[in-house]
Amino acid sequence: MRVPWSIVGISAGALLVGAAWATVVRRPVPLVLGPLPAIVLPSVEQSGGATTVADPGRNAFGRSPMNMPHSRWPDFHAGKGVFDRDWSEARGGRPVAAGPLFSAPSCMTCHVKDGRGQPPATPSEVPVSLAFQLSASDGTGPHPLYGAQLDARAVDGRAPEGHVRVDFEATRGTFASGETYSLVRPRYQFQGLVHGPLGDGARFSARVSPVNFGLGLLEALPEAALLARADPDDRDRDGISGRANQVLDLDTGTSRLGRFGWKANQPTLRQQVAHALVADMGVTTSLYPQEQGRQVPGEPEVSADDLDLLMLYMRLLAVPKRRDWDTPEVQRGHAVFRAVGCAACHVDTPQETEVVEGFDEVSRQVIYPYTDLLLHDMGEDLADGRPDGLATGSEWRTPPLWGIGLVEVVNKHTRFLHDGRARNLEEAVLWHGGEAAPSQDRYVRLPPEDRAALLAFLKSL
Repeated sequence: MRVPWSIVGISAGALLVGAAWATVVRRPVPLVLGPLPAIVLPSVEQSGGATTVADPGRNAFGRSPMNMPHSRWPDFHAGKGVFDRDWSEARGGRPVAAGPLFSAPSCMTCHVKDGRGQPPATPSEVPVSLAFQLSASDGTGPHPLYGAQLDARAVDGRAPEGHVRVDFEATRGTFASGETYSLVRPRYQFQGLVHGPLGDGARFSARVSPVNFGLGLLEALPEAALLARADPDDRDRDGISGRANQVLDLDTGTSRLGRFGWKANQPTLRQQVAHALVADMGVTTSLYPQEQGRQVPGEPEVSADDLDLLMLYMRLLAVPKRRDWDTPEVQRGHAVFRAVGCAACHVDTPQETEVVEGFDEVSRQVIYPYTDLLLHDMGEDLADGRPDGLATGSEWRTPPLWGIGLVEVVNKHTRFLHDGRARNLEEAVLWHGGEAAPSQDRYVRLPPEDRAALLAFLKSL
């Protein structure tokens, strides 16, 4: 266990002065699973059903679905063009759309190769695909000086709002088999703030950009099926209390199940994308006609046609096929994954999408995203202290695991979790707390061969 003994800097989720950590070494009791029954699931290698693409290379996250008709290709390609567009550059005699304050000039800046972002490699490097969402000291509403997100870029002669220095502090633990492991905790220092300090009690949340593929399939999962998995009062007493985030759908004006974003704070893919355009790039749409709290005169900066093309691209990005799924080690790893309790949240059984009008590609597909899309309390170590809709400061949406084994190939890094603190898949497992603490404890107690098998299973996804 890690024991805080002094507070001397800024820690994620609250403005502190710092944190130093002592290490108490306590050998866990070994856990021997013994023989485990084989898990046989239909077409488990086809994670995205008929959309699945068999590309294990650098472009694995940016492919069109295998079941997309050729007639779709021009629009898919045009949508990719909107995704790649640099909104900080003038086009066709029109003024610059980005900003005046923004975090990134294009979608691809953070979602390189449609993949996953990461924290800066060195403390002196300015974060690019790591955004800092802000709120007032009571956790509701935007920050009174800096709004809902710190913008490190600007146009039209404006000064950026500031930037964040990211450092990491190490702590150690011990497996039951005797080997030690280390984890690194991020520490954030807000620097160059043009309007002065954030203020006592101001809250923030560091979030890396997630992968883009498979989003249309996740949106097509029936809401009733997702809600059926929720157990907010833990009536079955298994320690897992998945909750649904209920958020406002801007198109209908009604409250709906949130399923996108690190805290499931967006109900539809269209709203998720439109919010990213205005929050990250300062680019308006019909859903979000205001930027930086002010109404932008005239037509939205992203036309209705361009938003539709971007949505087609985002909805149809295909899920990569699994690799080595039938090898003995991976099969053992799947059984261990289930035995230690990971599948309670990262659901490993098939899920079926419903019919989506105009998108046969994602309709009636049997898929394996390895998520319940619900909120779970992940404990104080991962808490950001910042509520988001119904999500508390320690709750996070279960992220899908499909494609996770190809992040290193596509994005040339292995940083995981919402803030990228985990340097590899094993560290991501070891950071789990709260509802997932029993599973983390079982993982620490496993023999090395079963830990290796579970990691091999994750890398096959």
